[in-house]
Amino acid sequence: MEIILREDVDKLGKAGAVVKVNDGFAHNFLIPRNLAVPLTKSNLKNLEQQKQSRMLQQEKIKGECEKLKERLAGLSLTMPVLSGEEDKLFGSINVSDIAKALADEGFAVDKNAILMDEPIKSLGIYEIPLKLHPEVAAKLKVWIVKK
Repeated sequence: MEIILREDVDKLGKAGAVVKVNDGFAHNFLIPRNLAVPLTKSNLKNLEQQKQSRMLQQEKIKGECEKLKERLAGLSLTMPVLSGEEDKLFGSINVSDIAKALADEGFAVDKNAILMDEPIKSLGIYEIPLKLHPEVAAKLKVWIVKK
């Protein structure tokens, strides 16, 4: 029996894939759990419509991320912090601190999009990579200065 997967199924396929399985597996497991639907013309047409709407939505999100990248390119974020001898910080600057500083500047960036290997522990100028979308990456210039 040929079916269309509605969700990813281990060792079988990804959502939207048309696969051939045993009748019992389809009728007793996949279809009752809403993991799949039988392959019919109407189900195939619905699948195509869902793919189109998902692609349009992804393109819209990507366009918004591109605009955000352009706005971030002109931004130089300055963060005043307390520091001790040899320009070492009391504490450190981590992903949450940068996300909060960006929010204060009016940029809505998820903290999971900020890619830092380790926290910043000294004064200086840093370029922090951001992954706004799977296809859109940006760099943020951060100035850590004495308070």
